[in-house]
Amino acid sequence: MAAALTALALSRLLGPWNSGPGPAYRELADVVRLLILDGRIPLDTALPSERSLCSTLAVSRTTITAAYSSLRDQGFLSSGQGSRGKTRIPELTPFGPALFGPQPPSAGALAAPGLTAPGLTAPGLTAPGGLVDLAYSALPASGEVVHRAFAAALTELPALLPGFGYDALGLLPLRQAIADRYTAAGVPTQPGQVMVTSGAQHALTIIIRTLADRQDRILVEHPSYPHALDAIRSARCRPVPVAFAESGWDLTAMESVMAQQQPKLAYLVPDFHNPTGMIMPDAQRRRLARAAALAETVLVADETLRDLNLDGVATTPLAGFSSAVVSIGSLSKSHWAGLRTGWIRASEAMIQRFAAARTTLDLGGPVMEQLAAAHLVRALEEPLPALLQTLRRNRSALLGLLAEHLPAWQVTPPAGGLSVWCRLPAPISTALTVLAPEFGIRLAAGPRFGIGGAFERNLRVPFTLPPDRLEIAVLALRAAQDRLDAAPQLRRSLTQAPAVAIA
Repeated sequence: MAAALTALALSRLLGPWNSGPGPAYRELADVVRLLILDGRIPLDTALPSERSLCSTLAVSRTTITAAYSSLRDQGFLSSGQGSRGKTRIPELTPFGPALFGPQPPSAGALAAPGLTAPGLTAPGLTAPGGLVDLAYSALPASGEVVHRAFAAALTELPALLPGFGYDALGLLPLRQAIADRYTAAGVPTQPGQVMVTSGAQHALTIIIRTLADRQDRILVEHPSYPHALDAIRSARCRPVPVAFAESGWDLTAMESVMAQQQPKLAYLVPDFHNPTGMIMPDAQRRRLARAAALAETVLVADETLRDLNLDGVATTPLAGFSSAVVSIGSLSKSHWAGLRTGWIRASEAMIQRFAAARTTLDLGGPVMEQLAAAHLVRALEEPLPALLQTLRRNRSALLGLLAEHLPAWQVTPPAGGLSVWCRLPAPISTALTVLAPEFGIRLAAGPRFGIGGAFERNLRVPFTLPPDRLEIAVLALRAAQDRLDAAPQLRRSLTQAPAVAIA
């Protein structure tokens, strides 16, 4: 039999829930939702009947009915007929609960003052239900360039059809094109030092499986890329976080961790770090490579964002400072995430080890995509000027909107990449994420980028959308923050509880 919560027990958990000027049913639903996310109301627990709860809380039956209905609409309460609803978590997405579920938002979803959302249906710009999507930091395809590459690949495909189609290393023309780019960047590379993967995440998974065992330590920046943390946890390895200083990487702390704990790997994003957008200077790269060599730690450099250099800062790839560095690249940010084409650059001996380990995951990537990717890598400079110009415009628009509408948020302009890392005036990141769908947007909470519930005072905001949609998003963020400011109990419910697990 499922657990059941009495009206009196729920009342004690709620505390002074109706402390704001908003509708009572919404305040009640918000606090119950946070209690579920915090784990203080266990999953599959039956909530009190409407009759008993309205009597205990001394509110109308209509208020309880509306609150329960809101929780059902958002996927936090089951809707079995003839029985009390049971608590649950909405279907998971890559960035946590799909807080609105598959159904469209309620009539109040875009009720924030000044918010309208005409035509929010473009793929990649909106989440299910028409929400402006700020959870993903990604761009639409570079249009005609990608189309031409696939058209050319289609003409080349027949020559490869007599073969088996399996190649753990990847097609030679693509590996040659990738090697040529590294060589041009000052890191001489041969095709045998490159393995093509199905994206950067696939590349990292292969590297961890090959070089680390369960319970091995892996140094990570803090904050870090969420899916990298997922890959480390999935391998049953132990992430060792090293916090960022105000100016960026704390090399002294990294050197200390490497010397004392000797992690097997160190996963870093030196080029426009995700989520802060910072870039590591060459002097720090050289120093980091020396420390890793002394500790026998393999540096894994994720260079997925390297081409998105908005301020033209010149650096050498980390592999230029040590032949032991393992580099990860991808076309997902420069061209389109839908290509699912990435790569690993390392020594030839290391690439052979990766190829052997890969067979436990797959037998190679799709041929058609690799043929197209070879054209895109060789002509990488073609779409970049227009793309960088668009991103600079979007970045400027977002920074201006945040300064105007959310002046208490602290933001350091990123030198590149796709997002800004905001410092919030209070630990409300998860609360904003929970409320965001009601105001027409979807977010990824700050703790998603950290370990142990850190970064409740931070929020990543991508500038991948055009300025008009960024304005909608920032106005929605302001409205959601105003809602929290007017309801202190929501903030207390979060800050007094254990860290919320977003994914």
